[in-house]
Amino acid sequence: MSVHKSGNRLIRHAFLSYSSSCQRCFSSCLLRNGIPSPNQLGHSSFWRVHSKASSTRCCVPRTWSRVRFYTQDGTQDNILKTEEEGKSADHLKNATRPAVEKDATIVLHPLSEENEPEFQGPERRGALFYDLLTACQSPSDVLDLAEKYTLTWRRVSNSLTKIWETTKKLPEEQRRYERRLMFEHPVFEQLCQRLMEDSHKMRSDDLAYSLLALVKLGVSQRSQVIQTLLRVIQENLNKFEERALSVLANCLEEMEGSVNVDALKAGLRLLVEIRIPKIKNVAALQTMMRCIGRDAPVSLKRKLEHKALSMVRQFSVPNSQYMFTTLAAMNFPSKALLDFCSNKIAENIHGIPFWRLMYVLQSSRDLRYHNYTLLSAIGSYVASTFDMWSSKQQVILFLLLFEDHGFRHVGLMDTFAETVMKDPDSLILKDVLNILKVYSQLNHFPQRHGQQFPESLSNVLETYLSKILPAELLRGVFSLCLLGHFSNVLMDKLQQKDVLDELLFQEGRNQGMHERMLHYVNLCLQLDSPFVSSTTALSVAKPPSTTFPVNLELLRTLQVILEGRSFQKEVLLENGYFIDFSITLEKTVKNICDSTQENEAAISEDCRRVAVLCGQSSSFCLGTLHPRGKLAMKMRHLAALGYDTVLVPKHEFETLSEEERVEFLKKRIFAQTETTGVVSNQEFETSHRY
Repeated sequence: MSVHKSGNRLIRHAFLSYSSSCQRCFSSCLLRNGIPSPNQLGHSSFWRVHSKASSTRCCVPRTWSRVRFYTQDGTQDNILKTEEEGKSADHLKNATRPAVEKDATIVLHPLSEENEPEFQGPERRGALFYDLLTACQSPSDVLDLAEKYTLTWRRVSNSLTKIWETTKKLPEEQRRYERRLMFEHPVFEQLCQRLMEDSHKMRSDDLAYSLLALVKLGVSQRSQVIQTLLRVIQENLNKFEERALSVLANCLEEMEGSVNVDALKAGLRLLVEIRIPKIKNVAALQTMMRCIGRDAPVSLKRKLEHKALSMVRQFSVPNSQYMFTTLAAMNFPSKALLDFCSNKIAENIHGIPFWRLMYVLQSSRDLRYHNYTLLSAIGSYVASTFDMWSSKQQVILFLLLFEDHGFRHVGLMDTFAETVMKDPDSLILKDVLNILKVYSQLNHFPQRHGQQFPESLSNVLETYLSKILPAELLRGVFSLCLLGHFSNVLMDKLQQKDVLDELLFQEGRNQGMHERMLHYVNLCLQLDSPFVSSTTALSVAKPPSTTFPVNLELLRTLQVILEGRSFQKEVLLENGYFIDFSITLEKTVKNICDSTQENEAAISEDCRRVAVLCGQSSSFCLGTLHPRGKLAMKMRHLAALGYDTVLVPKHEFETLSEEERVEFLKKRIFAQTETTGVVSNQEFETSHRY
């Protein structure tokens, strides 16, 4: 007979003796077999003696030092199954006499949970625990409940998960308070200790969720309980199914680098690579793709991409939506996969919930993937269902995501502007700032309202002047300046010394951005608003000027057109604006006037100056040649300085042949029009999509 079985039989015999009317007989029975009684040792010490009798190894105290990182020689099989001690103890409490103490029954009973189905009481008690756990509203509620029950490994795992679920729903201040109470609660330490002791028995799902809960709750990642879980998961990684792997991958993404974390990530990627050929369905593939993390080798990402491309015929519409978030989790912008999924979504746009479309837009932004067809389909869908929206905030979220993509959906923006103009006073401060940001960055004026739209938003912004923060005030004024609108009330507030001091002299990552925004506001006051007195200008330092290398293809084309006559390149104006090429022409004939950097100010009135600007694709709204906010403002300011602007879209220009480039520039440089340099939006519109 093994030591384990003999130990169990001995304790059963001792328990039956203790259940009799004479407790003295129980003690003598134990002493005859070399085991002190519970009264002499106390229940916890008695349990350690029992553990010694039921193991082939030396006694391992029930403390933090009991953690085993790797099991050897089958010791794991010799440890008593304690997963449902609470249930077994409760059976005995109902089966024994009232004189028997509750704690004694919990400690003494060695039966495993396999013998429990014949009893009805513990099942009801176990169900009651999970019913009560579901009703808990805070971490303290969970810990108070766990204190009343025996801590089995399954209860520990569910309790930790419930603690995290209740914590994440709380406001930030209350969350910090509840976390402090949680760490001070004695039961939380018991949960962690029991988790370490029973981690080798737990299922893969429970291991993954327990680790995730501890990490989310802010338990030190260097603590013994987390390191123990990491090592146990390493041992059992091959047993993990898709769901557990997905939870584990999400958890590892948030963990700091360490020996165990790095080893587990490497093992996870190796496991994924091994399982790739066996993957048969898209959902399993996407789970594996999410598991490898953002910093996985590109070679592994390519293998998963090829596997996904071989299965595209199986992609459903939900699979296509989920592929965007999956690739974002990998940080791998596979254009082939994204193009296929974009077309799939665009073709079935009317059956997709709006919140899923938002996830698609967010993932596309993170991947820097801009698909005009997909964005147009989403924009048209939102515009066609505009009357169904219960609040403006939901539409504003879509507009903000479109602005992140540089996408301007004219129909949706005009429709939304109509709604805003009907009741502008219903907007909260955050809404006003977001609307101004979108319309100014995309350089959009509603067709029916024009300058009335920014003026209406400016009036609403003035109503919040008493409680607006300096940074918010600057954002609002800057957006209005991009739209060419000025409010004396807002400007007066911005010019106050305490406001400027907070914007310019408080250290932080936004200080440089504030300086640049104030510089542009100052330029708008000087160039866009001539009626403003010089004393109104903001006293801010000009930020460092930025120059860019000229486009060589554009330079060679200009040299061909001008036939060796002089022109200026890389011109930096005093106000900080950079001009790629500056050409001086006679107004009546197509002759080149001699101009250099030195005699720029002495140009005859019979000559006109042409500023050739080479615009990057990011300077235009997606899919069009409509200039975005800063570029449109620069063109207005150059016109105020006496320049006619020729805007050359780099991404379009490079696709033309030599002859087409020459014709393109000649037509714009030598145009026989008395232009003031202010170019209408329609002149830059095109139906070309790239």
